[in-house]
Amino acid sequence: MIKILAYARKYMLYILCAVVLLFVQAQCDLALPEYMSDIVNNGVISGNTGYILKTGGTMLLVTLLGTVCSISVGYFAAVTAAGVSHDLRRDVFNKVVDFSSAELDQFSTSSLITRTTNDITQIQTLLVLLIRMVFYAPILGGGGIIKALENSKTMSWIIAVAVICLVGLVMILFAVALPKFKLVQKLVDRLNLVSRENLEGMLVTRAFNSQAFELERFDRANRDLTETSLFVNRAMSVMMPTMMLIMNLTTVIIVWVGAKQVSALRIGVGDMMAYMQYAMQIIMSFLMLAMMFILIPRAAVSAGRIAEVLEAEFSILDPEEPAALPVDFSSEVVFDRVNFRFPGSEEDVLHQVSFTAKPGQTTAIIGATGSGKSTLMNLILRFYDVTGGRILIGGRDIRELDRRELRQIIGYVPQKNVLFSGTIESNLRYGSPRAEDEVLDKAAEVAQAADFIAGKEEGLASAVAQGGGNFSGGQKQRLAIARALVKQAPVYIFDDSFSALDLKTDSKLRQALKRETGGSTILLIAQRVGTIMEAEQIIVLDNGTIAGMGTHRQLLESCEVYRQIARSQLSEKELMG
Repeated sequence: MIKILAYARKYMLYILCAVVLLFVQAQCDLALPEYMSDIVNNGVISGNTGYILKTGGTMLLVTLLGTVCSISVGYFAAVTAAGVSHDLRRDVFNKVVDFSSAELDQFSTSSLITRTTNDITQIQTLLVLLIRMVFYAPILGGGGIIKALENSKTMSWIIAVAVICLVGLVMILFAVALPKFKLVQKLVDRLNLVSRENLEGMLVTRAFNSQAFELERFDRANRDLTETSLFVNRAMSVMMPTMMLIMNLTTVIIVWVGAKQVSALRIGVGDMMAYMQYAMQIIMSFLMLAMMFILIPRAAVSAGRIAEVLEAEFSILDPEEPAALPVDFSSEVVFDRVNFRFPGSEEDVLHQVSFTAKPGQTTAIIGATGSGKSTLMNLILRFYDVTGGRILIGGRDIRELDRRELRQIIGYVPQKNVLFSGTIESNLRYGSPRAEDEVLDKAAEVAQAADFIAGKEEGLASAVAQGGGNFSGGQKQRLAIARALVKQAPVYIFDDSFSALDLKTDSKLRQALKRETGGSTILLIAQRVGTIMEAEQIIVLDNGTIAGMGTHRQLLESCEVYRQIARSQLSEKELMG
């Protein structure tokens, strides 16, 4: 919590201004009962109308000053809270952007969304009230106690009893509600997770007629959150009526005891009324602090969750003095006895993988599901780091390079085609914002996307819905390929990027790709043998090891694993070309 609140240091000037204004506001509030006492004692009782008007006018000016201070404090509190929230969201987002796959595995997507939105909103709400109440309540309460004692020391026991009752109530509620506050945020994460899965998998849910099951799953998460929130709210709802009861009882006791003292001529009527006002101010200050005790536990939980993200250690770091690739570096990619295991795993998923992907050639990787194909590509991009061996590009170990420079020289088409909301043009320019229009047109043509783009009324300016939902699977795949080609990179990685294409489009795309990227190193993962038959080098993976390496014809003769895959997809005539 302290680390998160440290973000407010940047806005210390606003906070200091707010504290000064709160002090002035508190002095105004503390002065009003004295003026009221003077009006009663020296104006109303003696019938001095002039004194009443004069003192009443002063009270109006003091009230106006207090109002101006209160509005100004609200402004400074809002600016500070909004600024801290802005900085927190920025830093959390920047942190998550630099997460490797290992860190992303630690935090679920739904949890990261909750931490960036709901949790930071809790901090923002706390800061506004913290500035408005926590600084104000002690000044008001302390000043009220001093003024009350000045008016009548004999009734001080009334305030002492009221304060003890209030503190006891707050402590009990704090002990009961704190564990539930911690649980609420976890349940919000759970509800977000279920909601996100349902929305993303809506078509699958309908196809399998599983609406009832998903509704029950959502209802269970919703019910758990509702029940926990109701428990917390019910516990908190007890506080306000109880505090009002204490405040009203205190007023009654002050009137009862004060009336006797007035009758005995120990104090004046105005003094008793002033004492009552000071007692209310003292109790109100404790009410404010009690409200903060309600908010602080939940905000503390949120602050802890935000701190977990900000303090998460990166598993993949850039070197302190990264090496630089020469301008005319070779785009040759070398795997040198590479081993890899996922964080927390006891066994390697890749074992002693060694091969060289040469510029101007296509190196294809094929194998059964789970054999480690996509993991190889993730290692090149340093989404994970090798646990043994090394990967070289241009003769440099990629761990010696800055990750941004490394990824800048790679055109990547992921297995899951992701498009961003915007336009077709904004998506194609994603990796190269300053690309010429001719480059965009050429990339779309090579990716076999030019025809359907031209068929749209607005062409490249056509809108892309979130996730590319207004495009078919094949169209999204071709746009993702075009986006990678716009980078004009020396190394291209295609992770099963032709699976949604028909055979004719697949063939035309590969021919155009070979023609336009002749000098680049191409690494191609594929499930279809027909896609990789013409590759200069084919790597066959089997349970994380290389089962065979060579051309299509060489592997048909020497690799049983490849023969089985090929014969399961193509006839003997098709296999022999």
